[in-house]
Amino acid sequence: MIQNSYRKYRSFYHKIKFYYSVNWTKTLYFNFKKFPFQTAKKLPVFFYGRVKFKCITGAIEIEGTIKKGMIGFGQAYEMNTVHKGIAEIILAGKLVFKGKCQFGKDYFVFVGENALCELGNMTSMASCGKIICTEKIVLGDYARFGSESQIIDTNFHDMIDTKTGEKFQKSAPIFIGNYNFVSNRVSVMKGTQTPDFCTIASNSLCNKNYKNLGENILIGGIPAKLIRENISRDWDGEKENMIKWLTI
Repeated sequence: MIQNSYRKYRSFYHKIKFYYSVNWTKTLYFNFKKFPFQTAKKLPVFFYGRVKFKCITGAIEIEGTIKKGMIGFGQAYEMNTVHKGIAEIILAGKLVFKGKCQFGKDYFVFVGENALCELGNMTSMASCGKIICTEKIVLGDYARFGSESQIIDTNFHDMIDTKTGEKFQKSAPIFIGNYNFVSNRVSVMKGTQTPDFCTIASNSLCNKNYKNLGENILIGGIPAKLIRENISRDWDGEKENMIKWLTI
């Protein structure tokens, strides 16, 4: 009897704790602003902690079965638990979710006008992650990024050859493969393409097409290069826990 009472109390405690962790004002506003009523009432997108909507005039789509809280912005799924309160979203282009997705605390998401950002099922960006999309960014299924990583498809400013006057390409699409394990503080810049089952080491800079290196590889460095072959995260062994942390 005591054990059953404890379980009920613990379950009630976690429900109350979860209730107060959600930013219900932003969650309700965003869902009913951006989705048809039949989708919005299911609350597929949850916001946790403070967030600034600087612009959300763009389009947002969710492909697949709609479920409550399947997309989480500001989720506390990491060791650190405190929000700085600096999360911000600028959505002027198109943002597509291919399934479940989670952003850690204090994220920055920018999708410019006429740009397309597509996030595969079970993708994630950990705390202080940054996505800046001015043209096109596509993340495959289970593309998981560590804290303080950034994905940026532009140089922001025009660069020229000082001898010829030639203007260099300012932006280029980014394509991240399925089952990519990206560690912390990784910068993925314009033109980057990675194969499936690619691991990227901490503090690396990616800026080219790595698909010719094959799958099950570890790359890293500034700029990133091949470090090791025949290596992969234990995706099958961790899937159950990843789904658990993403399910509310």
